[in-house]
Amino acid sequence: MDSQAKMFCYQCQETAKGTGCTLRGVCGKLPETSGRMDLLLYATRGVAILNDALRGAGHPQRNADHQVIDALFTTITNANFDNDRLDGFIRRAFQVKRELKAICKDLGVKIPNYPEVELEAEPEDYEKLESVTGVLAETDADKRGLKQLAIYGTKGAAAYARHAANLKYEDDDVYAYIEKVLKEVSREDISVDELVKLVLYMGEGGVKAMALLDKANTETYGNPEITKVNIGVRKNPGILISGHDLHDLEELLEQTAGTGVDVYTHSEMLPGQYYPFFKKYPHFAGNYGNAWWKQVDEFETFNGCFVFTSNCIVPPRKTATYTDRIYTLGVVDMPGTTHIDADESGHHDFSDVIERAKKCPAPTEIEHGEIVGGFAHHQVLELAPKIIELIKSGKIRKFVVMAGCDGRFPSRSYYTEFAEALPKDCVILTAGCAKYRYNKLPLGDIEGVPRVLDAGQCNDSYSLVRIALALKDAFNVESVNDLPIVYNIAWYEQKAVIVLLALLYLGVQNIHTGPTLPAFFTPDILKVLQDNFHIGTISTVENDIKTLIG
Repeated sequence: MDSQAKMFCYQCQETAKGTGCTLRGVCGKLPETSGRMDLLLYATRGVAILNDALRGAGHPQRNADHQVIDALFTTITNANFDNDRLDGFIRRAFQVKRELKAICKDLGVKIPNYPEVELEAEPEDYEKLESVTGVLAETDADKRGLKQLAIYGTKGAAAYARHAANLKYEDDDVYAYIEKVLKEVSREDISVDELVKLVLYMGEGGVKAMALLDKANTETYGNPEITKVNIGVRKNPGILISGHDLHDLEELLEQTAGTGVDVYTHSEMLPGQYYPFFKKYPHFAGNYGNAWWKQVDEFETFNGCFVFTSNCIVPPRKTATYTDRIYTLGVVDMPGTTHIDADESGHHDFSDVIERAKKCPAPTEIEHGEIVGGFAHHQVLELAPKIIELIKSGKIRKFVVMAGCDGRFPSRSYYTEFAEALPKDCVILTAGCAKYRYNKLPLGDIEGVPRVLDAGQCNDSYSLVRIALALKDAFNVESVNDLPIVYNIAWYEQKAVIVLLALLYLGVQNIHTGPTLPAFFTPDILKVLQDNFHIGTISTVENDIKTLIG
């Protein structure tokens, strides 16, 4: 397929100013990559349908669960740009599908009659199958938008499930939610009302996925604690680790110990600094840089090597000097970089990265000082008596949940301006990389409680839910909507989508989202969300302060 051939993608906030990318993704994804992802997802829906049938008979297959979450994860925004590796995922999907059909026959389980189940294809067939496998195969705009909303929710939940599985924590219920949703969106006769219910069903699955990952992370590495993180540099060469996977962080820190190479976190890996387990490593130097989209500039000054554990990778500029120093893991890949495969036990060997890093100059300092984080649910609940006292005395008027993702568009400055304009008696609760818009601002504190409480990664939005539920009990109110908590969520891609769906499932109302609405929200979809959940969109900082704070 020619790089100018047609594609259609609108899964992220940046898609062609809200309409959809049709020639080349803003993210850098080429049409031939997009087409492969469509074929992979279609084949994976077939796997999910078959495994759902086997689950109903009491025989779900774990290899199928893993194929589903890995396929969904690798198609998430800014994760995989490598066509050869995508071809491998496609072949694996069809192989697993054939295996599941054989198991169904052996067990006497009826094979569901879906085109996704019947299709057999090779990776190179993606172009001729686009009318069947592509987003636009669903011609009803409302159904298409709701189906994509549900699918994007499965992608976010799948990412969380994979990180948990890497720590040997798995929950069959999480896989069941994801696979049931993929089955239901494959139904040709599904109605709009059924799809609305399906979206909330995926939100329920998202809560379970986030709870599972929270358990995996905290039982393995301890509960995050209030931590001051250095944002300057040291004099040793460094490796910068980006993404979300804490198991990968542990392996890298263990293998770099005593080598003279320091390890820095980047973007969504910053919250790794908050876990007690990792503080035993003296070469865990601090955090370098900001949100994911600034890497094309900041990686030039870091000078060392880079390890990507999940989505957040951006194609380097053609003039970039660091491309061959990028190493990818798991579902992440990029042409021109080096992929490190895990062995059968899930172990990665970082020796090549370490040897390369030893030959690099130390990072160039781009900022200095400290930022404070570690306010996940366990830590905040320890502070609960003081926080409740500050609320009752009127010293804290509102908590503003500003979780979600950051992005490149200039309109994102809204979140910085909003944080700066908040009254001094308001506290920000945040999670995800949206925090880089305001976590370095001098916003001060309220009697020792910082006005920006960073709970961690996007999946740690679960902590914000736990905090809200604890305050609901403490104040003896009927609903979290009766608390002095408002929501101004920044979305970019699928992990923010599953956070939104989780909040909707939990009954949270009056959520503001932006900086633009998802392109897959038709007017009718938006009306349903507004009528049922009173979802709002950002306008101006001044207006939103009045609306949310009063």
